[in-house]
Amino acid sequence: MTGAVFQWLEHSGEDRASKVEELSRLGFTWADLEDEEYWLDGVAVMQESTYRELEEASARLWAILDKAARYIHGRHDLYALLGIPEVLWEMLDTSPLPTPGLISRYARFDFAVGGDGSIKLLELNADTPTGYVEASIATPWACQKADVPTVNSRMPELIAAAWGEERPDTAACVAYGSHLEDSGTIEALIRHSGLNIQCVDCLELTIDEGTVKDGQGRVINRMFALYPKEWMAVDEGGEALAYAVETGSLTLFNPPHSILLQSKGLIAAVWGMYELGFLFSGEERDAIAKYVLPTYNKPVFSGDFVSKSMFGREGGSVRMYDETGSLELEDKDGFDSSVLFPSVYQKRAELSRIQTSAGELHLLTGMFMINGQPCGLLGRGGGPITGNTSHFIAMGVR
Repeated sequence: MTGAVFQWLEHSGEDRASKVEELSRLGFTWADLEDEEYWLDGVAVMQESTYRELEEASARLWAILDKAARYIHGRHDLYALLGIPEVLWEMLDTSPLPTPGLISRYARFDFAVGGDGSIKLLELNADTPTGYVEASIATPWACQKADVPTVNSRMPELIAAAWGEERPDTAACVAYGSHLEDSGTIEALIRHSGLNIQCVDCLELTIDEGTVKDGQGRVINRMFALYPKEWMAVDEGGEALAYAVETGSLTLFNPPHSILLQSKGLIAAVWGMYELGFLFSGEERDAIAKYVLPTYNKPVFSGDFVSKSMFGREGGSVRMYDETGSLELEDKDGFDSSVLFPSVYQKRAELSRIQTSAGELHLLTGMFMINGQPCGLLGRGGGPITGNTSHFIAMGVR
């Protein structure tokens, strides 16, 4: 028990191998990775009052970030401030902005939920979140085994609604068929969509004068891609992919504007506008004050802060500084994208800690936003920085 917010229910004494096999049949094939236990057999049970506040905070922050992204849209000076690569600017300007609340239909907030029940937004992955299989398939399964209520059961129906609107003909990821997590993620999304969609490897795509084709020469018109849009500025063929979207030959899902929400610079922009008393209503300002951490484009803190790339993922590029301003900890496992993109500087927030079979872990709380609605918890446990080596932890609510 940590405060009264989380209770850890341990089940690791039971037959793990048969459970891993059962999860694999359900589509979660990476519960064990290279003899390491990625999935921890147990459930972190969140207090219901905390969950209700988290759900409300997610909805309010979603609207706030959507409002900020719409303000930034079309303003190149602000694109630059958010670290948006120039190769994407025309694509953002020419593509129509989606309906309010649906700039991204498939996203995930990451929160620090403290032992005292405090809730602080760390970041938003609005472009290519993974963890969907863990949240939508493995979490309800684990909660049922532990006789703990799950709040994740609506995820598949919301995916069906979102994909029913976007209707992609193709779903893509890098190394489809060999990268277990990304391949399993797009396969689960397709299964839950109920649509007939082809899976392809991003590396096999060809683009000729704006026309995108898969490895078999089939023309792709509408594509869901588990491919970070900022990499169009780095990868060979990225400019051609952006051109395909600009000319209308290809419709991307999540839409191009999801990169505005994806940039951690947007949180810095929201905080800056909050400090200036600009754009937001009194109610929105209250939510920002309560749930958003002070975040800046420059290292203005004297100590006790975190720096991270605007487009860092899986903990890569995160550096933690102590109260004196000295470097305390940095992630060395993930790719450090701060060599390619600008950084933000954010006040540190403490994560709840739970005692598990893998030792004491810091617990990161994810909340999926699908079709504009908060709908699924994803727990990850590790060190103070939640990186590639963290464990998946099922979360229930009681």
